[in-house]
Amino acid sequence: MLLRSNLACFVLSIAGLLLMTRPAKSQESQATPVEAIRAPQDFVVELLYSVPKEQEGSWVSIATDPTGRLIACDQYGSLYRVTVGETPEDTQVEQWDLPIGEAQGLLWAYDSLYVVVNGKAAEGSGLYRVVDTDDDGELDEVRLLKRLKGGGEHGPHAVRLGPDGMLYVIAGNHTQPPEGLAPDSPHREWAEDLLLPRNPDGNGHATGRMAPAGWVARTDPEGKEWTFICSGFRNPYDFDFNPHGEIFVFDADMEWDTGTPWYRPTRVNHAISGAEFGWRFGTGKWPDYFPDSMGSVVDIGLGSPTGVAFGTGAAFPAKYQHAFYLCDWTYGKIYAVHLEPNGASYTGTFEVFIKGKPLPVTDILVHPDGALYFTIGGRRTQSGLYRVRYEGSESTEPAPLPKNSEAAAARKLRRKLESFHGRQDPAAVATAWPYLNSTDRALRYAARIAIEHQARDKWQVRAWNEKRTTAVIEAMVALAHAGEQDEQALIVRRLSELDFAQLSEEQRLAWLRAFALAFIRQVPDPEARAVATEKLNPLFPVESQFVNRELCRLLIYLEAPGIVERAMEQLKAALTQEEQLFYAFLLRNAQGGWTPDLRQEYFSWLNLAENKYRGGNSFAKFIQQIRADAVEKLDDEQRETLEDVLAGDQTIPVVDVQTTRQFIHNWQMSDLLPLLDEVSEGRSFEQGKLAYHAAQCQKCHRFANEGGSTGPDLTGAGNRFSPRDLLESILSPSRVISDQYKGSVVVTKDGNVWTGRVINHDEDKLVLRTDPYTTHVTEVAASNVESVQPSTISEMPEGLVNVLTTEEILDLIAYVRSGGKPDDAAFQKAH
Repeated sequence: MLLRSNLACFVLSIAGLLLMTRPAKSQESQATPVEAIRAPQDFVVELLYSVPKEQEGSWVSIATDPTGRLIACDQYGSLYRVTVGETPEDTQVEQWDLPIGEAQGLLWAYDSLYVVVNGKAAEGSGLYRVVDTDDDGELDEVRLLKRLKGGGEHGPHAVRLGPDGMLYVIAGNHTQPPEGLAPDSPHREWAEDLLLPRNPDGNGHATGRMAPAGWVARTDPEGKEWTFICSGFRNPYDFDFNPHGEIFVFDADMEWDTGTPWYRPTRVNHAISGAEFGWRFGTGKWPDYFPDSMGSVVDIGLGSPTGVAFGTGAAFPAKYQHAFYLCDWTYGKIYAVHLEPNGASYTGTFEVFIKGKPLPVTDILVHPDGALYFTIGGRRTQSGLYRVRYEGSESTEPAPLPKNSEAAAARKLRRKLESFHGRQDPAAVATAWPYLNSTDRALRYAARIAIEHQARDKWQVRAWNEKRTTAVIEAMVALAHAGEQDEQALIVRRLSELDFAQLSEEQRLAWLRAFALAFIRQVPDPEARAVATEKLNPLFPVESQFVNRELCRLLIYLEAPGIVERAMEQLKAALTQEEQLFYAFLLRNAQGGWTPDLRQEYFSWLNLAENKYRGGNSFAKFIQQIRADAVEKLDDEQRETLEDVLAGDQTIPVVDVQTTRQFIHNWQMSDLLPLLDEVSEGRSFEQGKLAYHAAQCQKCHRFANEGGSTGPDLTGAGNRFSPRDLLESILSPSRVISDQYKGSVVVTKDGNVWTGRVINHDEDKLVLRTDPYTTHVTEVAASNVESVQPSTISEMPEGLVNVLTTEEILDLIAYVRSGGKPDDAAFQKAH
């Protein structure tokens, strides 16, 4: 529809200065044509305005005023008002002559324009409010509400109006938290919490930027009181509230880190109260599975996050009204993320919604007219303003959210627990304590933060007396964070009393992190080291990749006997370069336990990695830093013995380069469905077999008389399932789970919660296998069983094929369908 510019209150002026008129555009100032942009069927993309770059810069943020006109800002310049027409010729753009700009966040609220400056405009980086002081309908004064220390592309970014009527601001990891935070902010004593020394980025990026970094904070309309909500992001440009009032953030990782085990794909995070997301500079980033990190909701993959918006209010089919739209500047894509409630948090899938070349998307919003508007530009590239409309036959009436009463109750409970964050309350411990044992990660997290904020003497005895397994682990994490500094031996001894064999993988990872936090946060105690070494050393290695990582991290810290030799074996057996690099990175810290042959193998691997492996811009420098750290631990005699290999000559073939892989893409059904016709002929049997092992299928599945037995035998899968069925079971294993392989959640009368597959349940006992990689079982007396409920989560992890290329995934599907027969028709030459 044609927007009318009839609201005088949004005309800005200072001392009678007039709005500057729109200049004529040169031929060079033409944004990407819509013919080069793809959208789903029945969605139409329109180019509304090509920004004349020399006059109006490169637009990176947009908002709407009360009349529906757009406000836009040049990354390095001024604010603009846009009256949108049906065609580019009808669209009118006016420059505001105000002493403010360089905005990476814009919001109209409370009869004001809120501006987050990221640069030198006005009084520098900060949150500003532009107001009308004399009620003449013209905004005429720029007020600095809060100065923010940070700038550049990792400085302060977006501002949003929350459902509680407060303003929320997000900032990148080069921005310090606002000064004068409210004492009831839901945060704790921040620390790096790294067990072993890190390496900084070899190119110097973010070196020395300490926690807390990358944060969300809340303030009132006048910007007077600031509350810290959560942190641990790297460089989140934007965020939005879903219809449930929950905050979701699109966070970036450093693309220079690709190919390394500390690279984390760009991802969507659920920004709950007190959450920590674990960004630490250099190699120090926390993995998602740490219990003191909230992790991600959806991993996207390589990309450069910019603007985001929920589709609420869009005149789109229901699926797309509920979607969360993400702009990826680097790859020229807008993703539609489909979030689903999962307990007190969410899970989700995603698809590419819009893509083009070039299409450096910068910001996005749902307009009151029901269309989706987005801009391209940034870093002085050509800008344009676009509109996306739906013209299909599906209903675009406002669609109610699917009802999920269990998830709604879980969110309500989580918010009740969060009400104790940052303050002491006599009811907090009693209310929160039961949920330390919850199977819901978000509830456990909220409960532990609530308890950590209470006086220690209110819950210390309860922590030491706790018997429920998961609650013991969470309580020890809380004591490590908030307890006195002389409790290391007590924490380690209590953790050591737990039976590793009976823990699920999730519990094992949290258990190992609790050990690490005791050694990080507490005063060193020789007794604690001895107890931990005795408990942990016999466990390594196990089948689980990530449990092995954390065991190895702890055992190298503890200088456990034999750890160097066993870690080198893991390095040599690893199928991805990230996994190999992880062990090489840890082993650089080991002083003792080396033999001449092990050192020769170790430095040979570093030569291999430097010459053969590939990654981001910092990959080679990380290898060089690891080498320098390891060489520093050599004495003169050892350096002389290793002279050839230290000079760069690879003397020992440590691993088979053909089997090494790195993260490629977080594959979704929409990526691969159009290619499934290609699995019927012309595939490679040998590459399919390699892909089968690279995806670790053989650990759990029997195939052609080889492999594990905890998952279904796949030998006859090709006779039962279509290529689409197999692909869906690989990418979304929890979507359909056979009753034969469905897990259960077992709650006992003494308060324990076990998750796994019930092998047997009779009048005497319940037998449960909690680890899909082993045949070990946990037995629970039948008289102690409170309830047994089906689990909705498959034992099979997601993301196993994210190290495979498109062709390798097609070869894998063909290989599984062949039953292991190399003469299958799928491996014949295509006609």
